Amino acid sequence: MWLFMRNEPSGFSSASTAEEVTKGIDASGLTAIVTGASSGIGLETTRVLAKRGVHVVMGIRNMPAGERARQVIMKENPSAKVDAIRLDLSSMESVRSFASEFTSSGLPLNILINNAGIMTPPFALSADKIELQFATNYLGHFLLTHLLLETMKKTARDTKREGRIVNVSSIAHRISYREGIRFHKLNDEKSYSKVFAYGQSKLANILHANELARRLKEEGADVTANSLHPGIITTNLFRHFGIFEGLMSGVGRLVLKNVEQGASTTCYLALHTHLKGISGQYFSNNNLSKPDHNATDKDLAAKLWEFTTNLINK
Repeated sequence: MWLFMRNEPSGFSSASTAEEVTKGIDASGLTAIVTGASSGIGLETTRVLAKRGVHVVMGIRNMPAGERARQVIMKENPSAKVDAIRLDLSSMESVRSFASEFTSSGLPLNILINNAGIMTPPFALSADKIELQFATNYLGHFLLTHLLLETMKKTARDTKREGRIVNVSSIAHRISYREGIRFHKLNDEKSYSKVFAYGQSKLANILHANELARRLKEEGADVTANSLHPGIITTNLFRHFGIFEGLMSGVGRLVLKNVEQGASTTCYLALHTHLKGISGQYFSNNNLSKPDHNATDKDLAAKLWEFTTNLINK
């Protein structure tokens, strides 16, 4: 049960669910990709988008889990259009393979929801020798967006319907390293903080959306990019907190969001007509919100874009 029920300017609040914020919306004919769609808010996002008529392609690392999730949705809604393609965001090879398979399918792409993530694991490097949280939460999504952007632009032109890119960030973007992004110490194990590294990756999600929005507007493309904090939710992201996981799951029933509420801002940004033309903004509880000062640093966003472009082109 969520404790704070007051509706805000959008007409929705922290207590609103994904079904409530999309009620009455007919999204038939739209195609979306949702990463991390086999559990948590990714699964709920997929379920609700499919309920509104969207053809959803789930980006799934664990395909058996993804198929089980797909079957749950299909059992509830036999007319749902839901597919799954393997996607490991910590591997640039896997991201390229996913994008290639999707593009080869000939499907349009109206909505890209960069949702998947890991939270505060012990220090590790990805297959590409990049700190794992930065690689999974940010870099993989940057590359995925880059590879699918032309498809989104073409879809927007052909259908005359605005494309939307949604980056799921976190309020934890406020708790990054002092310099925001550690460009020169990204893989430094000695000074690694699992909490600051998570915050860094979530800060990067916002900076990515902001810089992408600026570039799309400059180009005149009918595609928007926004970021959001879904709320603090009792999901398996807490598995690296040890005893804290049990506390969060127990107390969470009283003070944290449930999954239905946690997916609401994502679905709101993906489908609601209120958001037409809105780009480069940060949302929380289904309303505009003000991020940390680092997240609105245009120079930092541009530097991160250049840094990331070099990483994916190595």
